[in-house]
Amino acid sequence: MDPLSLEQKMAQFHEFFTIKHQLSVNMTPVSDDFQLPNLEDLVGQMPYAFKIAAEVSNVDSQAIRPLRNLSEHAKDLTDFLNHQNKKIDLMMSYILQQQDDPQHRYMSVEFGGGGIILKRDAPLEEGTIVELKVFLTEESAAVYCYSEVIKSEPVDDDYHIYLLFSRIREEDQELLVRASLHLQTLQLRARSKQQNNDSN
Repeated sequence: MDPLSLEQKMAQFHEFFTIKHQLSVNMTPVSDDFQLPNLEDLVGQMPYAFKIAAEVSNVDSQAIRPLRNLSEHAKDLTDFLNHQNKKIDLMMSYILQQQDDPQHRYMSVEFGGGGIILKRDAPLEEGTIVELKVFLTEESAAVYCYSEVIKSEPVDDDYHIYLLFSRIREEDQELLVRASLHLQTLQLRARSKQQNNDSN
């Protein structure tokens, strides 16, 4: 277990922007004598689908960006590449769905680059290490990492389990940050559209 204090861990959790959003997450507690792997070993343990999902997501964001600065003539090319990208996203979503185990499935309440909050019917002991598979459906991506329980908070008839990402690849953390910001943009657009509809 990390020697940091609970306050320091909560500060790490809140270092990044978080957004209230439901994601499907597989959470599996590990054995008491489990040692957190280093990043190299983490990559070695990671299911192959998670490795390629992050790579595809990074390639997508890098490939389309330069085309936005080209002239109007590039619009058809951009549209074509976006259609190809949607096909790849559909395939990646299907591949990643095969990794989602209903026995270990929980729904997130909130997530960001520093950690995630899951809803559970019972608390988990502070300091418990869990293996996480976070499925980002809107991004056609998923993240595999290890997390530490830093808080179990009773809310209504359930518990909100605060999980700090303890071992996570930098590119996966960036993916979570991008996803949270993208989802916030979608939420703001939806809210603005609703307000316009209400005023009309």
